[in-house]
Amino acid sequence: MPNTDHLKRIEVHCYAGYRGEETPRWFRIGDHAVAVREIQDRWMGPDHRYFKVTGDDDALYILRHDVCGGFWELVFFKRR
Repeated sequence: MPNTDHLKRIEVHCYAGYRGEETPRWFRIGDHAVAVREIQDRWMGPDHRYFKVTGDDDALYILRHDVCGGFWELVFFKRR
């Protein structure tokens, strides 16, 4: 089993499009809220959906959605 101790659970608010796919619109890390300015990429893994996004703070984030568990995690963060 892979080590996921470095991942941080986050609160994500999504928009469900006409096909029902959830797309993150904004998320909260602790007390800090970040609006998604741009979705740069998205891909699926066996059990997760990933979104590479630019926040309104100009930082780069990779968000991971655990489809079975229904929760979101922050996988990567880079301040520009």
